[in-house]
Amino acid sequence: MITAEGLTKRFGDKTAVQDVSFTIRPGSVTGFLGPNGAGKSTTMRMIVGLDRPTAGRTTIDGVEYRRLPAPLTHVGVLLDAKAVHTGRTARNHLRAMAATHGIGSARVDEVIDLAGLTPVARKRAGKFSLGMGQRLGIASALLGDPHTLILDEPVNGLDPEGVRWVRQFVRHAASEGRTVLLSSHLMSEMAQTADHVIVMGRGRVLADASLDDLVRAWTANTVRVRTPQAAALAEAVSHADVEIVSTEPDLLEIVGLPASRIGDIAADRGIPLHELTPTTGSLEDAYLALTGDSVEYRTKEIA
Repeated sequence: MITAEGLTKRFGDKTAVQDVSFTIRPGSVTGFLGPNGAGKSTTMRMIVGLDRPTAGRTTIDGVEYRRLPAPLTHVGVLLDAKAVHTGRTARNHLRAMAATHGIGSARVDEVIDLAGLTPVARKRAGKFSLGMGQRLGIASALLGDPHTLILDEPVNGLDPEGVRWVRQFVRHAASEGRTVLLSSHLMSEMAQTADHVIVMGRGRVLADASLDDLVRAWTANTVRVRTPQAAALAEAVSHADVEIVSTEPDLLEIVGLPASRIGDIAADRGIPLHELTPTTGSLEDAYLALTGDSVEYRTKEIA
């Protein structure tokens, strides 16, 4: 279990993290989301002792990271896959890490195989592609068979097979009762992987909820209706609690009524329907609605 209590970090006159508190429980995958500059990376660095909090504290299973007797066997961390000795082979990089904790060579070979690095195990890390470097970072995090995993953008640079493997692995790790904190900007991937979501913006926690609850709270269900009598249907379903948008002459997008009710009203009025499609909000929709006022670096929309 990872716990943050009143976590604050200032760099000079800039506050990167402000009074952040949360609990990440074992047995589920917790997604860590937020725009660039939201404070996610700083928070993760404080969890593993790379940055000292200005105020507050973080613990892993009740113990501060710096007080863990054998950190690799407690916490597997991937924050920067490039943090390797570029002159070492993948196997020698892992052996050097293993030697600091008395981990045997059999485990080194096991994580090399697990991460799909066997074909390049004797290749120097400095020659690795982005995806291979990412796999080496994941192998490093798994080396001590830790109960807690903290992975920052683990699928960055991976091919589709690698992305699927990471997804399956973290789901399996959670099913074994491990604590998994996963940061990613890929909303579609996070929607398939996370059970719980923590969203940060401008250094604060904006949401801490299950993925399903977050989507329900920050999105609306829409029914897409196509009919040659769009105006008549719009008038029939019009109500103070119903929002109707006409994007094409024969197309309506209706919020506030279920598809079944719209179908019944159309049938009662003799209005033909060529399409009746209910759609639900996505994690991406919820994320954008939630963080709209917290984006520090905003791009210009293309007209």
